[in-house]
Amino acid sequence: MATKTVFVLFGATGDLAKRMVLPAFYTLAIEGLLPADWVLVGNGRGDVAHEDFRQHVHDVLVEFGPHPDKGPWREFEQRLLFAGGGFSTDSPGSLLDVIDGARKKLGPKAELVHYLAVPPQTFPELTRALGQHGLAEGARVVYEKPFGTSPGNFRSLNRIVHGVLDESQVYRIDHFLGKEATQNLHVLRFANELFAAMWNREHIESVQIDVPEDLGVDDRAGFYDATGAVLDMLVTHLFQVAAEVAMEPPASLGAADLQSARERVIRSFRPLDPAEVVLGQFDGYRAVKGIDPRSKTDTFVAAKLWIDNARWKGVPFLLRTGKRMAASEQRVTVVLRTPDRPLKGLPAQANALTFSLSGDGQIELRLLAKKPGVELQVEPATIKLPLAELPDAEPLPPYVRLIHDVLLGDRSLFTRPDGLSAAWRAVQPILDAPPRLAKYPQGSWGPAAAKKLVAPYRWLSGQ
Repeated sequence: MATKTVFVLFGATGDLAKRMVLPAFYTLAIEGLLPADWVLVGNGRGDVAHEDFRQHVHDVLVEFGPHPDKGPWREFEQRLLFAGGGFSTDSPGSLLDVIDGARKKLGPKAELVHYLAVPPQTFPELTRALGQHGLAEGARVVYEKPFGTSPGNFRSLNRIVHGVLDESQVYRIDHFLGKEATQNLHVLRFANELFAAMWNREHIESVQIDVPEDLGVDDRAGFYDATGAVLDMLVTHLFQVAAEVAMEPPASLGAADLQSARERVIRSFRPLDPAEVVLGQFDGYRAVKGIDPRSKTDTFVAAKLWIDNARWKGVPFLLRTGKRMAASEQRVTVVLRTPDRPLKGLPAQANALTFSLSGDGQIELRLLAKKPGVELQVEPATIKLPLAELPDAEPLPPYVRLIHDVLLGDRSLFTRPDGLSAAWRAVQPILDAPPRLAKYPQGSWGPAAAKKLVAPYRWLSGQ
């Protein structure tokens, strides 16, 4: 990690910065994980005084945590600056002056980190502006998801980014990769022969990646209506987690090897068949403020993904996510095949390994055991391992972990363009010919067709 860093936060007063980035940055300060000397420069269109920005950050931490009183707030706030007037190829606003002032304090060789917590349609202009105004050389640049809004838009954005930055400077964030339980997929599989030996089509019947949400879209209606569940969740989080499950063992867990293994398996994703995809929209979505009253945006998607390689041929990856559903969960479940002898009539899908990605994460093993007694009666049982309860555990929330990795220069948990290109290719058929949108009641588990989609299996969450 560089000892001196200027961290520039574009969109510093926006929703993403408030909910995720600023709380994560303060958590790093509390944990002593920031560089020895640093400055955070917020950027936006408004002309905001440094003192007012500091008050804004204080209010954000009071609302979303960690509370300012839980950390070194007095020292922290003195390192917060704001550069107004926007930032574009035509005008840098006050950003160059504020960065120059920060570098006079920290030293001219202070490393630049740019975090683009802004809507994806602004990425091209901001990237060009970084190059135009001399802020790209040697800098690290973090792009929020989605990186592109269509296959063509992805290719265009990628060309623009590589026209300004070397790939080694680019950090495309997907916070599901920063979750403790997602990272434990590697360790549980690669460090334990019990699981390494069964991680293939001979022993695994199906894989479920299930991320229902009971939340709506009220706080980001405009963004969501232009994006939807397929672009916001499927081609990003769910595909990336599927790759984490399905990758071949990498040569090492170093950044290059881990990224290569992840992107290689994405290239084996079979393009989705629209007949094996269900799109839905919750009742009342069009009445939400900021939503087009004639909107055809999907708030739910369930899909059957196939991976065409020797390890996974014939094993369905069942993906589901949606807004305003019956519960909020983030679960990856590897369902083992049911033995056909010597015991007969065993319940289906009773032997499963589940990774709960919510919070600090939890690993669950569902199995069948003999019920103590005279008769041979088989009963389901679950063994749970909360990751936060491991000795000396110090779990980090995903944004905290990923921003720390950016500061370290570790790209292991960030996406690469070859994998993203393959992901867009896999989702292209349902962008070209989207299935008919099905309505579903708020508080339900989505359209009824999603249940039929996974037959003869069943979703293990909710139904």
